[in-house]
Amino acid sequence: MDIPELVQQRLGGEQLRTGVMLGDDDVVCITATRTLLYRSDGLLSDERVEEFPHDIERLEVSEGRRKTKFVFEYVEGTESLSVPSDLSREVLGIVLEGVLLADGVIDEDESVAGAFRFSELTLVVCERRVVKHVGNTVWEDDHETFAFEDLTGLEFEEASVATEIVLRIDGRPQRIKTPNDQARIVEQTVKKAIFEFFDVTSMDELDRHFEAEHGGDEADD
Repeated sequence: MDIPELVQQRLGGEQLRTGVMLGDDDVVCITATRTLLYRSDGLLSDERVEEFPHDIERLEVSEGRRKTKFVFEYVEGTESLSVPSDLSREVLGIVLEGVLLADGVIDEDESVAGAFRFSELTLVVCERRVVKHVGNTVWEDDHETFAFEDLTGLEFEEASVATEIVLRIDGRPQRIKTPNDQARIVEQTVKKAIFEFFDVTSMDELDRHFEAEHGGDEADD
């Protein structure tokens, strides 16, 4: 991804972690402390960069048919940015990567593999953990984290309306319900992150790893 010169001038010594191209040369990207939104020259405006610090109180997302608005709520007020709705999931992932890093939820060298919002559930799949937040907002401090290093089993249980991701943490099942219309992409994202963490390539190989490491010590559902 080409980084506009105006963005480079605003980095202040920080490194860019990742970004998403929005079209028309616009881009949203993150550093460890800020989300940066670059808008290119237009008929009615000059190129500019807007900054959104990651030390937020909460994050809200309002989805429309064409545009999705991200609202950053701070102690002193709110700021917002809008992106095309077909890119909202990618932008949500990088914004939450910055927020989780600022909150100390993920490590400095850890990335977000995917982020999903289902009604009042926010699910963030990271390289070393899954993070879950339930509430009206997309993100607040109240959340649960399931570290892969504590994982002793992984299952996917499909029903008529939803699929449950079953993360066994130290033998105890933690269930996360996802709607079936998005269950496949969530399952693929979770599997990819966990497979890479444990250096396996299939569910059978993962199950054999868990059996060798934790065989017979799983708790009942």
